[in-house]
Amino acid sequence: AQATAEPAATHAIDRSHKGEAAPAVTFEDPDGKPMTLAAFKGKPVLVNLWATWCGPCVKEMPTLDAAAATITVATISQDKDRPTVAGFFAKHSFARLKPYLDKDVGFSITYNASLPMSILFDST
Repeated sequence: AQATAEPAATHAIDRSHKGEAAPAVTFEDPDGKPMTLAAFKGKPVLVNLWATWCGPCVKEMPTLDAAAATITVATISQDKDRPTVAGFFAKHSFARLKPYLDKDVGFSITYNASLPMSILFDST
């Protein structure tokens, strides 16, 4: 029998933005109103950039929903319209996640993101 090697990791932790303030990117809250990450000031927040068309993004959503029991998780969709995201959330009964939307992909542009991408911001 031939041993199979583990595939090489395709992810990495990027600490190049350590200590920087959260970007002032405007995105939509679950009600479609504009907001920024400043709304989360005072508590750590795990920002997850994702999209409904991204297979790995969809696969990790239940894990993020479970993590939201112990930390604030802001799943910010990079889709172009609210009905697509609302339909996805209606189909998957998440206990804790909310449908934030960045239809202008401001976060993806700011961080040169490959989806999915998670960014942990501290309480300040």
